Amino acid sequence: MVRGKLIFITGGVRSGKSSFAEHYLMDRLAKRNVYIASGVAVDNEMSERIKRHQDDRENYLVEWITIEQPSHFEQVLPHIQKGDGILWDCVTTWLANELYDGQMESVEEQLYETIDQLIEKAKLVVIVSNEVLDEPLSNYEDTALYQSWIGRIHQKLVAMADHAFEMEYGLSHQWK
Repeated sequence: MVRGKLIFITGGVRSGKSSFAEHYLMDRLAKRNVYIASGVAVDNEMSERIKRHQDDRENYLVEWITIEQPSHFEQVLPHIQKGDGILWDCVTTWLANELYDGQMESVEEQLYETIDQLIEKAKLVVIVSNEVLDEPLSNYEDTALYQSWIGRIHQKLVAMADHAFEMEYGLSHQWK
């Protein structure tokens, strides 16, 4: 069995990550394009962001299957078929949801196991995450904990990835 590829894409807010990820995946002509959404419409800004992403996918010539999965990422596995192209947007939102829900006991190890299983099934797994580590560590305990988690997760995902990109001003830079 041919193992799928893992692509990691990071960058600042509104840097073009999602659009780049969508086009990257669509160009690979997977059996199905599956969008795993971690966002929850907790305020007007997030509602507008979610709507903008949905509208973008509706305007493409290919069909997208959307799975809303704000936490418990492993629950996506039964919905994935062999040969799918998967886009998960995004790790930082998912981690915030998990921290908010207090489900942190084994969440990190479970994440890596789930991604490994997705790579075994899918043709391509594209993971998007926000770059939040360009600033110094926060003095606030919860924020510093979040920064520590996301930094460790990003490093592990890049190590697992076949390719890693950083987006800035709509331009991609390939680091790996």
